[in-house]
Amino acid sequence: MLRIVCAALAAIGLAATARAADRPNIVLVFTDDHAYQAISAYGDARKLIETSNIDRLAKEGVRFDRALVPNSICGPSRATVLTGKYSHANGFYNNTNSRFDGAQTTFPKLLQKAGYQTAVIGKWHLVSEPTGFDHWHILPGQGRYYNPPMNLNGKQVQHKGYVTDLISEFSTDWIRKRDKSKPFLLMTQHKAPHREWSPALRHLGHDKDRKYPEPATLFDDYAGRGPGAKDQDMTLEKTFTQLDAKLVAPPGIDAEQLKEWNAYYEPRNKAFHEAKLTGRNLVRWRYNRYLHDYLGCIKSVDEAVGKLLQTLEDEKIAENTLVVYCSDQGFYLGEHGWFDKRWVYEESLRTPMLARWPGMAKAGHVDKNLTSIVDLAQTFLGAAGVAAPNDMQGASLVPLLKGETPKDWRKSFYYAYYEYPAPHHVIPHYGVVTDRHKLVRFFVPKADGTASPDYWELHDREKDPNETKNFVNDPAYANTVKELRAELERLRKELKVPETMPKEAYGGLFQAPKPKKK
Repeated sequence: MLRIVCAALAAIGLAATARAADRPNIVLVFTDDHAYQAISAYGDARKLIETSNIDRLAKEGVRFDRALVPNSICGPSRATVLTGKYSHANGFYNNTNSRFDGAQTTFPKLLQKAGYQTAVIGKWHLVSEPTGFDHWHILPGQGRYYNPPMNLNGKQVQHKGYVTDLISEFSTDWIRKRDKSKPFLLMTQHKAPHREWSPALRHLGHDKDRKYPEPATLFDDYAGRGPGAKDQDMTLEKTFTQLDAKLVAPPGIDAEQLKEWNAYYEPRNKAFHEAKLTGRNLVRWRYNRYLHDYLGCIKSVDEAVGKLLQTLEDEKIAENTLVVYCSDQGFYLGEHGWFDKRWVYEESLRTPMLARWPGMAKAGHVDKNLTSIVDLAQTFLGAAGVAAPNDMQGASLVPLLKGETPKDWRKSFYYAYYEYPAPHHVIPHYGVVTDRHKLVRFFVPKADGTASPDYWELHDREKDPNETKNFVNDPAYANTVKELRAELERLRKELKVPETMPKEAYGGLFQAPKPKKK
């Protein structure tokens, strides 16, 4: 009798293992503010950094060259990934006052219901606690680079070390200790390389005081666009703080770590103060300091990706694991004199996205279709054989991973940004993006229903790849503007974009005027 019971249990175990093998494990590596220019697989002309581990995903899988975000800012992008919906549909518009509604349908919940074990480790940044996860170990808010406090399944814990290394360690440890009878979803989400770009101590001086090639638009005067491009507050010239410049130490760093930190920065900071730089020379110094620090953060992320891929191999599950690497949006590395994101312009609109799925994804393939992080939810559900809800607004990337483009794949993409005026005074805008053009309305909504300023821009990436000119009033583009306006209205209707957004969308700053005193 005992033998029969053991045999039955073994059969159940084998069946469970077989079912797990039929469905891939899913790993999403999600970084914060990682510019595609800072991944060597994308071939930036400045050759800023070598990212050999991230590049493996491109060599062994697919590199998406036009992966776009619906709203170029941290929290809204995370909400989009979870729900497969735009900000107006999932309710998370901005980082100022939005709070994620954890009761709504998300792809982790659907995978969990289908038998997947689910975990999210690292940056969360959605205010409410995670739902749909068996395990979560997250940073509060933005988190910090050194010795970060974290939230482990609802319990506050304090860690010592560098945040990227810790997230990497917790992620690989979870993989090793997982329930091996089930497939899994792991979202490993790094704080890096978010502002203030504090590198690990081992990467201080990684570039040997390199003078980086400057982008063509480092000293952009913004003359060719509307007033918003000049009115923003995100320049190396005016917005760069002492913390950004490492003229002060990062929060949370302890005395032992500070000693090594100061050994690198103090002599260089002393030379900077003595030089008394002004004007363009000051901008150039900040640009090079910024890239040293930002790229130093990327080096730790690349190492973390290498450790993750090695763990999958050690656990003998690499062949049955879909790994996707992307960021919540792109980022400016001095282009237009900027850091940060938010704009519909290419450096912030476009995010790096690479995917490896052995036996399914076409190795070494470069996909140039208009894709997006809004597609990830349906992609993961499709890979797992789980039906996606009809109200998700993306499309599965699985055919594209195989090198096949569906006949009805999108030829245009809708973009909308809301958060204003804090923190960077980038005015709200929405528009339509194609492989070549962008038609965008920029506006500041008022309590009375009007907007000021309120203007349009048309960009032609073929004729003006740096997007420094506005062609909207050029007679030669009249038909293009007409066609794109019609396409924009079609997209807004298809996506069910409300004509009037709630005031909370813009940070709750546009209140009705106070009644006049009698």
